[in-house]
Amino acid sequence: MKIFVKAKPNSRQVGITKIDEHNYIVAVKEPPIQGQANRAIEKLLADYFDVSPIDVVIISGHTSRQKIVEIIDRN
Repeated sequence: MKIFVKAKPNSRQVGITKIDEHNYIVAVKEPPIQGQANRAIEKLLADYFDVSPIDVVIISGHTSRQKIVEIIDRN
């Protein structure tokens, strides 16, 4: 499943807001330096979708706030 994520790094509050079935806003405390925010987003999405962190892959938008993320469901 592919979803569209608007990233909010350096946020005071951590969390995921579901806009609709395919669009989410993900806020993390980590800064967007050396992939820290991306790793935090992947971990938060893995917890949200109840999958392993290796099953969450950022396909595009590594240096952008707008990202396309693939969630691999191995069930």
